[in-house]
Amino acid sequence: MSEPTLPPVPPLYAPPPAPVYVVRQTSALAIVSLVLGLLGWTLLPFLGSIGAVICGHLARGEIRRNPATVDGDGMAIAGLVLGWSLIIITVLTLLAVVLFFGGLAVLFGALGMSGQL
Repeated sequence: MSEPTLPPVPPLYAPPPAPVYVVRQTSALAIVSLVLGLLGWTLLPFLGSIGAVICGHLARGEIRRNPATVDGDGMAIAGLVLGWSLIIITVLTLLAVVLFFGGLAVLFGALGMSGQL
């Protein structure tokens, strides 16, 4: 007669569960905001900046609504910074030009110069 076999002994501890990795997709609007912000400084001076600001705000809203699945907040912020900075610089430059030439017109008017040679 053969000896009875004992059942296998279960382990004293349970193995740790396998880690779950969540893949976060980068927001397309954040990428577009960054690209338009760069284009605003190079090829599309004012239009690119306006597009960067609009897409950047939309991307930030999308990322806040789905923080577990959507990534790209840094790119959206970079697009916003590039866009707003160029818009502010453009407005200040236009204001300086208007004030400069307006000041010249007032100065010439005060001196009695009509601008005709």
